[in-house]
Amino acid sequence: MGNREMEELIPLVNRLQDAFSALGQSCLLELPQIAVVGGQSAGKSSVLENFVGRDFLPRGSGIVTRRPLVLQLVTSKAEYGEFLHCKGRKFTDFDEVRQEIEAETDRVTGMNKGISSIPINLRVYSPHVLNLTLIDLPGITKVPVGDQPQDIEYQIREMIMQFITRENCLILAVTPANTDLANSDALKLAKEVDPQGLRTIGVITKLDLMDEGTDARDVLENKLLPLRRGYVGVVNRSQKDIDGKKDIKAALLAERKFFLSHPGYRHIADRMGTPHLQKVLNQQLTNHIRDTLPSFRSKLQGQLLSIEHEVEAYKNFKPEDPTRKTKALLQMVQQFSVDFEKRIEGSGDQVDTLELSGGAKINLIFHERFPFEIVKMEFNEKELRREISYAIKNIHGIRTGLFTPDMAFEAIVKKQIVKLKGPSLKSVDLVMQELINTVKKCTKKLANFPRLCEETERIVANHIREREGKTKDQVLLLIDIQLSYINTNHEDFIGFANAQQRSSQVHKKSAVGNQVIRKGWLTINNIGIMKGGSKEYWFVLTAESLSWYKDDEEKEKKYMLPLDNLKVRDVEKSFMSSKHIFALFNTEQRNVYKDYRFLELACDSQEDVDSWKASLLRAGVYPDKSLADNDESGQAENFSMDPQLERQVETIRNLVDSYMSITNKCIRDLIPKTIMHLMINNVKDFINSELLAQLYSSEDQSTLMEESAEQAQRRDEMLRMYQALKEALVIIGDINSATVSTPAPPPVDDSWLQHSRRSPPPSPTNQRRPTLNAPPTRPTSGRGPAPAIPSPGPQSGAPPVPFRPGPLPPFPSNSDAFGAPPQVPSRPTRAPPSVPSQSPKF
Repeated sequence: MGNREMEELIPLVNRLQDAFSALGQSCLLELPQIAVVGGQSAGKSSVLENFVGRDFLPRGSGIVTRRPLVLQLVTSKAEYGEFLHCKGRKFTDFDEVRQEIEAETDRVTGMNKGISSIPINLRVYSPHVLNLTLIDLPGITKVPVGDQPQDIEYQIREMIMQFITRENCLILAVTPANTDLANSDALKLAKEVDPQGLRTIGVITKLDLMDEGTDARDVLENKLLPLRRGYVGVVNRSQKDIDGKKDIKAALLAERKFFLSHPGYRHIADRMGTPHLQKVLNQQLTNHIRDTLPSFRSKLQGQLLSIEHEVEAYKNFKPEDPTRKTKALLQMVQQFSVDFEKRIEGSGDQVDTLELSGGAKINLIFHERFPFEIVKMEFNEKELRREISYAIKNIHGIRTGLFTPDMAFEAIVKKQIVKLKGPSLKSVDLVMQELINTVKKCTKKLANFPRLCEETERIVANHIREREGKTKDQVLLLIDIQLSYINTNHEDFIGFANAQQRSSQVHKKSAVGNQVIRKGWLTINNIGIMKGGSKEYWFVLTAESLSWYKDDEEKEKKYMLPLDNLKVRDVEKSFMSSKHIFALFNTEQRNVYKDYRFLELACDSQEDVDSWKASLLRAGVYPDKSLADNDESGQAENFSMDPQLERQVETIRNLVDSYMSITNKCIRDLIPKTIMHLMINNVKDFINSELLAQLYSSEDQSTLMEESAEQAQRRDEMLRMYQALKEALVIIGDINSATVSTPAPPPVDDSWLQHSRRSPPPSPTNQRRPTLNAPPTRPTSGRGPAPAIPSPGPQSGAPPVPFRPGPLPPFPSNSDAFGAPPQVPSRPTRAPPSVPSQSPKF
């Protein structure tokens, strides 16, 4: 015979789990664990066994359960048991299960009453159980016997605590009726971990073994030594019954007969016995299931909303429709065109928050990367001056020149203009690569049709490469146009008269002013640990200085570094660091910051480093080139810089700088426009107007629109998931309507549990009914030896507790023994301690 109350819950839980299985997910419905706690031979294993409805646990006198037994119940069509230590072996005979438990216990603990905290894990598969975990724990004992250690009490207590401290554990505090309930260690342990009493149910066993003339009626009625969830009395099989093979069904009938025939329990027989205990526990399982359902419902509704849009498209899918592929092809090409344009022009929907891409990346190339490449050519001042001096000398030849030659200026300028070809062509390559990356990202939406995706990517990429060649030709043409005529009459050109009076540095600074060029976070990397270590600051770069602040509010300035005589150099990334580093240093060998020759600054990526270098170049801080110094020392003897030649070099240097600033400004403006016109806009027009025609001409339409197997499977899965989600939501509604949640009972005064060691009330096993005129009183708060139990009478006992009702009236005589129960004093003015704000959750 199984647990009927549990079997009523099984269909509801199975329906919910089936709904989740249809979704390809596991149902995260973790039902509570049920642990039995009590002294030796209190009947714990029998209570647990009756709950399952199967006879398979060892029983006997003394300490029988010497290792925790973690029993996992699993709903299954077949009925058998499996041990974790015997993987692959199925036990269909539960007598063999009992023998294996005994053998495994002896293997670890020995044959002489030893104990171990290593659990035995048993999994029982049955169609009559829910997915629960039951825990059979060793009995609490005080005195070691056999091979038991001296701290046996402490070890068993810690072992029990490991399990019952979990919020997801129901505690059955088992106490035999023929012992003093006030000294129940099981109830005291339960009180420690469950002070509200929401998880604790008192179980009184061995009611049939009480002395004649005594009963536990007041305890079972929850009047004496009350618990919030009260007590349930059970009558287990005796050892004689077990030896006589009395089955559980017959034992339950005998238990029922006992409660109905006993004069002290017949009026509460419907609230006693193993079936009622099963009902109480199963109601807790029902409450837990109902408490879990709201989160399940929210999860399912969220999934339903997330796939609803995609499912709408699949609902109208008709594979037999001949026009379906044509419509799909048109829609796909149109969607590709829209996505490509959005990625280039920018859009508020589907924004990439992880990296720059599409139009934003191209903008970075136009306005940071390309200018950086151009400015980078100008940094070698000494080499440029040497080239100018060589040009002047070679033009004069054997003669000594009296005037600054025009041809030297033109030769140097043309050489500098030719250098612009490299950065210009490189920017075309970068834009071309970004366009191809953008096409690949846009074709991801065509992945449902592999041939269409492949052909679209091939056709557009080929067109981009074709436009790349034409754009490069145009870029080179622009450079050649600049070389064809050196316009010295340009309005911004300084001319020979002003060239002798102006320096390039002054000119740059006046043009830029002290405007803010860049702001951002950087880490100062080379400060030693003793001085605070690496730290991040907010940096502000202007045309004249680099300042850093504590944060981006710019209220607390840490330092301001002038940019005069500063240069930039790369620093190798250390093995342990993920940062990318560059350094500032002074060309005159002075300290840059405090006593540091270098100021190492770190960024999160190389892209940030390049961006900061470009900004520093705009401020006139150039990269270091140590080779220039070596070349100068090796070639200084080849020419003499007499004062006249030096003046001529300086004049041409200023003229070259002035003219190149005009040319650079023009190139920086024209190259992005050329790339935009000949590449980007052309590719957009091609996609809008010619892509569809080229797709039709490349392959047969049916071949192009062949659906991938993954897509067909996904469509079927999405439709099935959509239906399963809707069905699961209906099932949850059915479970809500088919089950009833019972509220937790109100709190009771269980303070007796905290003081029972010092002043235990009289046990109900000592007399037919308690002879005290009042309920058990609180013990005194003084310390020292436990006071003696007071004799009955209104004058004895501890001082009255405030707000506690007066003494009970005397109990009726024996002639009225089976009449109405004594009146429980009401406590209308007393606030219940720690009333929980919501129903219990496990």
